[in-house]
Amino acid sequence: MSSDLGFDIPDSPSQLFKFQKNRRLFFWWIFHRLTTPLRVLPDFLIIGVMKGGTTSLFQYLAKHPQINPPFRKEIKFFDLHYKQGLNWYRAHFPLKAKMTNGSVTGEATPYYIFHPMAAQRVAKDLPKAKLIVVLRNPVDRAYSHYNHMVRVGREKLSFDDALEIEDERLFQEEEKITSDPGYSTFKHLHYSYKARGRYVEQITKWLELFPREQMLFLSSEELYEQPSLPYGAAINFLGLPKWEPEKFKTFNQGDYDGLSAKSCKSLSEYFKPYNQQLYELLNMDFGWN
Repeated sequence: MSSDLGFDIPDSPSQLFKFQKNRRLFFWWIFHRLTTPLRVLPDFLIIGVMKGGTTSLFQYLAKHPQINPPFRKEIKFFDLHYKQGLNWYRAHFPLKAKMTNGSVTGEATPYYIFHPMAAQRVAKDLPKAKLIVVLRNPVDRAYSHYNHMVRVGREKLSFDDALEIEDERLFQEEEKITSDPGYSTFKHLHYSYKARGRYVEQITKWLELFPREQMLFLSSEELYEQPSLPYGAAINFLGLPKWEPEKFKTFNQGDYDGLSAKSCKSLSEYFKPYNQQLYELLNMDFGWN
């Protein structure tokens, strides 16, 4: 709910409790909403993929002296909060007065690449934004995604059982999300272990709306093993001068048992044709086969 002054008022017990617990957050948000006309929209978006290293890349970029980060890394506007409106989104970003000497700003929400409406929304509201995609071996990504769901208590099935019923869980979910903006994305967001790894399907949709030169594709494996290389590519892509943080720390790295050889082989075979189509589409070989 919004007041006549244009800032958000808590409209649920959980929101009210959040503001009561942190009064500084309440006044911070009032200030940002009141100064929305004085703020910028992002120059770049890291749009995916989940469990691919987007947090690490965002943190590296945020340290660059000419990148002014938003209030938080993952704003989730073009997927979950689009109904809040563009002014709500703008309130998360820096003031225009702080964007000096060629500074840029951006955010990272890895669900954007997979959400069925995000590409159209970004094309409408940020047609010139530069888009960065970090791609991880889809087998490793799926298993990491699954373990994250187990860790936060949203998945009770075994990995193999979850894969077995994924198509059933996601049946017509995209159609429902597309036809009803208020429809819950819970299943689509959380149980898409295989679907999120069919990268060629998602990227094709984005390339229908954005020119290839407006998108940068990076390897998650390289980001973990030689972070300075994809980081440097991202800095160059954003048109910023060379600069590196003193240390590249890995963020949000999960700890779980390894994937069984049987499941690994099965998933590798499943993703093989999708990977090959991706390599041909981007003229890039990520070496996952």
